Amino acid sequence: MVYLLYGEDNYLKNEFVKKAKKSFGELQLGINYIQIDESNVNNVISDIETPAFGYERKMIIVKNANLMQKKNAISDKLSEYLNDADKQILDSIELIIVEDSVEKNALFNTISKIGMIKEFNEQKISQLITKVKSISAAYGVQIQENVAQYFIECTGTNMEDIINEIRKLIEYAGKGGTIKKEDIDSLTIKKSESVIFDLTDNLGKRDITKVLEMLKELLYNKEPIQKILVTLYNHLKKLYMAKLAEKYNRNIAECLKLKPNQMFLVTKYKKQSEFFKEKELRKILQELIDLDFYYKIGQIDI
Repeated sequence: MVYLLYGEDNYLKNEFVKKAKKSFGELQLGINYIQIDESNVNNVISDIETPAFGYERKMIIVKNANLMQKKNAISDKLSEYLNDADKQILDSIELIIVEDSVEKNALFNTISKIGMIKEFNEQKISQLITKVKSISAAYGVQIQENVAQYFIECTGTNMEDIINEIRKLIEYAGKGGTIKKEDIDSLTIKKSESVIFDLTDNLGKRDITKVLEMLKELLYNKEPIQKILVTLYNHLKKLYMAKLAEKYNRNIAECLKLKPNQMFLVTKYKKQSEFFKEKELRKILQELIDLDFYYKIGQIDI
């Protein structure tokens, strides 16, 4: 069987691979279990053809080898090979190709005919809230729905990040305990985008002391100043676009190109944009562009 797994959620892809390995049975690395990446992807056809001595079947995991790009000679050869392979060869392997993104090339079309393609995108907020609550409940820890949503807004929608951060909170709360908003603020590693949301809130409220505290915290956590400025610029640009979208009666989600699991951001962007005038946002964006320009020509130290 040939599988193609792709999408943004690495956790869900890894979970699929774990289950596949568990159901496969005994695995011996280098014999009936082969791991392939970009460095040794040239060997993929050879590895398929090599007998798994002593075992009926072989599992081959090809991870992030860029096989799903249109201009890829190895991909084309693998597609041709799999198309011509007889049933006995296909039955003797379990080939799992894992990629972040795909282009519908020849290999994609081949797998769609002879195997299975599964897309793993980040889940909707409602699904993630349910997941966070169920994980917490499994350890005897409570978390209210609004707190779970706040947690996801802070950590982002990637399942790997969510699992890593919720474990810390569960351990801190202890069996029979409850995860609170203040626990999230003090214990979790917030995505820089989430911190920028809070920073911009305080900027809009003209609480400069709080803004500078948050900026210092980002720098203390070793966030590069360039990344902070890029994130801030992109965030303020979205506020500006949200303001224009509302002004001209356009769909904010479409203008900001939000994903289905990011629809909760529409209200946040809309509400935050109200702190600023249109001209004010345009001026701030221009000042950030000027900052970049003067840094590049050596007139200022960023």
